[in-house]
Amino acid sequence: MDNNFMLYNTLTREVQPLVPHEDGKLTMYTCGPTVYHFAHIGNLRTYIMEDVLEKSLRFYGYDVRRIMNITDVGHLSSDADTGEDKMLKGAKREHKTVMEVAKFYTDAFFADCGKLNIRRPDVVEPATSRIADFIEMVSALLDKGYAYVSGGNVYFDTGKLDDYFVFSSAVEREQLMVGVRDDVQEDENKRNKNDFVLWFTKSKFEDQALKWESPWGVGYPGWHIECSCIAIKNAGEYLDLHCGGVDNIFPHHTNEIAQSESYLGHKWCPHWFHVNHLNDQSGKMSKSNGDFLTLSVLEERGYLPLAYRMFCLQSHYRKPLVFSYENLDNVEGAYEKLVKKIATFSDEGGLDRVAYDEYRKKFVDAIASDLNTSMALTVVYDVLKADISDKTKRALITDFDGVLSLDLMTAGERLAESKGGADDELTAWIEEKLTERKEAKKNKDFAKADAIRDELTAKGISIKDTREGTVWEKI
Repeated sequence: MDNNFMLYNTLTREVQPLVPHEDGKLTMYTCGPTVYHFAHIGNLRTYIMEDVLEKSLRFYGYDVRRIMNITDVGHLSSDADTGEDKMLKGAKREHKTVMEVAKFYTDAFFADCGKLNIRRPDVVEPATSRIADFIEMVSALLDKGYAYVSGGNVYFDTGKLDDYFVFSSAVEREQLMVGVRDDVQEDENKRNKNDFVLWFTKSKFEDQALKWESPWGVGYPGWHIECSCIAIKNAGEYLDLHCGGVDNIFPHHTNEIAQSESYLGHKWCPHWFHVNHLNDQSGKMSKSNGDFLTLSVLEERGYLPLAYRMFCLQSHYRKPLVFSYENLDNVEGAYEKLVKKIATFSDEGGLDRVAYDEYRKKFVDAIASDLNTSMALTVVYDVLKADISDKTKRALITDFDGVLSLDLMTAGERLAESKGGADDELTAWIEEKLTERKEAKKNKDFAKADAIRDELTAKGISIKDTREGTVWEKI
């Protein structure tokens, strides 16, 4: 097949064709969650965009095999191999065992994925299921001279590499060399400041909950080794595409490349895809301060999970996305109008093959142009406005929704049900009241507008003002 699916490559800093090792087949690895807490909506933005990418590649014609790890051991609260293990931190917080915490938050993560129509990867493996493979890989790195034992732990020796900072410019490399993680206590066991742990022993953490026998003593694997090993064991020696959030670029993905290529003896993964941060008014969303937004919080406030998915699709994955409830209100209003409009299409008329092919090509061009999801949504709206049969529109939107996964063909009916089966008479009354309220607000008669809202509430009708207009539902 042609290699015209264009995608930005963090490794080369260019938008370039995605070229798999084997024609027509594509192996894709996505860094999974550390299951010590709920995923926040910033985490979920990354998984949404990776899901859209996978479905876009399938839509384009690739046979995709997607692999994802679940980090249930080894991820410390600092990237400098210091601080508490995140899983142990979660276990202490909730007075549970580490594995109880891992199962609970793994299930919660996939429940969120289900609500957001994120497809479960073909392979999902928790780190704890691959301990023997991690030990084998660490042993091989020691044998090849790329690792060393110091203070009881096994470290990767970055000094053995000609180019460790593979994602960075010359200026950035100099900054990283001088200032890398100066805010943490230096590990005196390391030969080089950027060396990283492949295997921890009890000399590092006496109280680690999960421990295994190894040639270097009882201990557990470092975070970075798990992704390299799980990817290689499931995809083979050549991985086509590696994905994650921009915060994974350094040091996690940098370390993955270092250890994987040293272990294999050749180049490993040529294409790297990274999703930018979701920011709120105070900056990047993070779990570190214990106050973060989850999908459940959005649901409790009355938002549809798929409205959040559409919110993410309206922005390019490489741009920071600013979250606010006002922005989400606007998108949810647009989403509800969109699916209600689609629900009015009949299945009558013939299929216009010429028009179908024309709009399908526009959609493919959008997703194959560095995953331009905003343009892909524009194509959906173009189809709605086009002078073509409803049957053709339904066929196109059904096709496109295989990638967008917004339930475009069915959400309109579900929304109607959520209105509580309001009959025509009640609906007409509600719309009349909303028109009166709009006029009152226009005339700055806010007392009357508030009175109409109260009247609607008394009838069990909740309303929400959005930039697209006022939407309502029966409560």
